[in-house]
Amino acid sequence: MKIASIETIPYEIPYTHPLAFASGSVSTADHVLVRVTTTDGVVGSADAPPRPYTYGETQSSIMETIGSLFSPALVGTSIFDREKIHAVMRRTIHNQVAKGALDIAIWDAIGKTVGQPVHRLLGGYTDSMRVSHMLGFRPAAELVDDAHRMGEDYGITTFKIKVGRRPLSLDIETIRALRGALGDEVELYLDANRGWTANEAAEVLRNTTDCDLTMLEEPCDAKEAMSRRRLVDRSPIPVVADESAPTAGDASRELLNGGCSAICIKTARSGFTEATEILGLCTGLGVDVTMGNQIDTQIGSLATVAFGAAHEATSRRAGELSNFLDMSDDLILDPIAIRDGRISVRETAGVGADIDEEKLAAYRSDR
Repeated sequence: MKIASIETIPYEIPYTHPLAFASGSVSTADHVLVRVTTTDGVVGSADAPPRPYTYGETQSSIMETIGSLFSPALVGTSIFDREKIHAVMRRTIHNQVAKGALDIAIWDAIGKTVGQPVHRLLGGYTDSMRVSHMLGFRPAAELVDDAHRMGEDYGITTFKIKVGRRPLSLDIETIRALRGALGDEVELYLDANRGWTANEAAEVLRNTTDCDLTMLEEPCDAKEAMSRRRLVDRSPIPVVADESAPTAGDASRELLNGGCSAICIKTARSGFTEATEILGLCTGLGVDVTMGNQIDTQIGSLATVAFGAAHEATSRRAGELSNFLDMSDDLILDPIAIRDGRISVRETAGVGADIDEEKLAAYRSDR
């Protein structure tokens, strides 16, 4: 039950169309598959999605951090000694995606070792999560068609609208077009990815008060401390910290500074262990949480479902779980099904994201 080896495998799978947003765009899943093999022969897996425009990590940096820093220090450690493992990883600052993927792979190995689904080990609150779908930068008419298709094909009724453009009229027109076309029964919320200033965000909110929006995520850079605090105080809807709160310490800072009134948890950058710390902080303070997405593959989406369904607080809102629908393929052996707007947890040992070895061989980029 000790860690025998840690492997990082780079791979590339194209998206059928790019997802564009205020801080960048993604056209290819150039990710890293992280594998932890134990001395008993158990293999735990996780997906690491580099997001250099948000966290500064690249495919190469994730592999180097895990291979050169974490692996030499962790081989020989029991997979159950999670505090020892995290004490090692905390010696290296930042590199949240590398740490998160390694943590999830270890949890996957733990679940397989004890013969239990990870969602039960984490809490086991429910057996599925509602799905929210992201709508990126495209003409409003295309986004309306996409939303209708998601509703008709998968039963999805919650949508995150990527905003943060200039002129502001582009975003306001998109919001109004979606609300008008989708009706009042569909939930809409916004993610500006720091694309506006706090004052611009306030202007958009003033011009969309009749659109029944439910949340506003990362409206501006958190460094705009005073103006962002003023926005949070005056906003009629929760202001969510996402990329400004990747760790429990960051979430504490933003909440105490008044920079947000809700927190987005992403297992891809926090793993399950730090996500649990963030969740405990939020539930203790009575702060709403959402489950976010790093434009994840099905492997990453199943990790989000495992954590989100494990807890009552994280299962209240729809989780961002469907970006894999825009990928041309995936590494997973048993593909995810979205039924009636929900994704079910896997009732198998571990996270449930078994890898198709033939696809991994076809898409890996180091050979």
